[in-house]
Amino acid sequence: MIIENILNASAELFTISTVILMMVGVTAGLIAGAIPGFTFAMAVVLVLPFTFSMTPVQGLATMIGVYVGGLSGGLMSGILTGIPGTPSSVATTFDGFPMARKGQPGLALGIGVWSSFFGGVISAIVLVLVAPQLALVGLEFQPWDFFSLVLFALTVTASLAGDQLLKGLISGLLGLLAATIGTDVIFGLPRFTFGQSGLESGFSFLPVLIGLFAFSQLLSDTRDTEAARKPLSADEEAVVKIEHRKAAILVLKRWGNLIRSSIIGIFVGILPAAGSSISNILAYDQAKKASKTPEKFGTGIEDGIIAPESANNATAGGTLIVMMALGIPGDIVTAIMLGALLIHDVVPSPSFIEDQPIIAYSIFIAFFVANFLMLGLQSITLRGFVLITKVRMYMLAAVILFYCAIGVFALGNITFDIWTLFIFGVLGFALKMMGFPIVPMILGVVLGTIAEKNLSQALAITTDLAPFFTRPWSLFFITLGAFSIFYPSYQKQRSEKTWTLAFIPLFLMALAPSIFMMEGVIRPVVAVGFLLGGLYLLAKRKQRGWVLESPSMVPDHPSDRE
Repeated sequence: MIIENILNASAELFTISTVILMMVGVTAGLIAGAIPGFTFAMAVVLVLPFTFSMTPVQGLATMIGVYVGGLSGGLMSGILTGIPGTPSSVATTFDGFPMARKGQPGLALGIGVWSSFFGGVISAIVLVLVAPQLALVGLEFQPWDFFSLVLFALTVTASLAGDQLLKGLISGLLGLLAATIGTDVIFGLPRFTFGQSGLESGFSFLPVLIGLFAFSQLLSDTRDTEAARKPLSADEEAVVKIEHRKAAILVLKRWGNLIRSSIIGIFVGILPAAGSSISNILAYDQAKKASKTPEKFGTGIEDGIIAPESANNATAGGTLIVMMALGIPGDIVTAIMLGALLIHDVVPSPSFIEDQPIIAYSIFIAFFVANFLMLGLQSITLRGFVLITKVRMYMLAAVILFYCAIGVFALGNITFDIWTLFIFGVLGFALKMMGFPIVPMILGVVLGTIAEKNLSQALAITTDLAPFFTRPWSLFFITLGAFSIFYPSYQKQRSEKTWTLAFIPLFLMALAPSIFMMEGVIRPVVAVGFLLGGLYLLAKRKQRGWVLESPSMVPDHPSDRE
């Protein structure tokens, strides 16, 4: 059955037109990811309107190409200029830029490229192995469980706001509020329309997404008149030749760091809305802690490039796992892909892989192939990156906004969608200026309908709230959500406050009851392991007198100004 699905998906994917589209997507992603402030998520938004006339396989293959290319593109500007092209490449600059300044830019780029490639391939293998199994677990979900999963996704997103937790929660709630405007999905009654016919259908997801993310970013980039008149980069960087052979050997010699960082990336990707901006920093931090020479990090060493680059590309596989298996977007890009699937009347769910095997396996194969295309096209796009950074920012912004408006209007030929883009663009810009994170609001808009639908179904079955705490998966996600709210405080105070020593042991012990209640034999055994592990850690820390450990700090590099 699996072989048959792979053959059918390959026949659909490996056509001349689809392969060319993937190459174009990877190239666009590489260039977009390399331009500071542009981000590959915006590139996926711009590509989306062109996929409307494509088949679902072609459209998804193109967007996956942009996704994979964008994750790798950020390393070019980060290594050559010290300014990360995307948030997923912030940690790459810590050692990539110093290595380039020491006269080895080709080697630094090569290590970054091959680390991205191997991280992506490892992630692709895990995607194929894990997504079908996770989908089988997803078949156990009932409305209570899906609603708790959405709550967990929103709390994780809000908690990533760090010290601004309250602002993160408010942003998520604003997204949920936007999702309620329009006709009620259960009773068919209009809500918050204020007599405006355009609001009766609610805000279309894609105009909201493009407005909040792309338009608000353009407003931020051009708010300074003087900066808007300048090109993105004034550096006259010569085209550097990437040292592929030497870099590949160096990366493979450090296979332990490569595999550990890739696993971190996959795990972070599975967490809803965490994304590669978190995984690259976390992988860098863990690589430094595991190193025998941590004092060399930040001076231009190979491990400091391998860890973040392998992690950020591996994150893509984790986000696709969650989207395909549970129908929950792992980050902004998979939220856009989810919207593209819905346009083609394909609804990701726990039965998605079984119901749509050709599309599902096409995603598997496209993600795998895109990593090889990225490897081959990186040198070519390096030249394009240098040229595009000479264009003035206001010119780029005008072209991008033009395509955004055309794409939004082409979706349904509705003028109100352009107003939606404008309204949410201004709203997103205002929220950014006040320090509110945008990602929680975007996830609130995406997940609001899912949350409302499942909550209504749960309350229609019974008005008793007990199933939210007695069903194992629901309790599991509620527990994760509760601890995720306090996780930023734990991260900030773990070298200062004694209570942080009990955080991980209590977390393991709190998860044990929900896992123990799950079906099968293996999961209860895992629950007992969690409980014993938590008790063991508590005992060890009590034995040591609750002494705080000093964590290794990430270097304060000038490139972190992004």
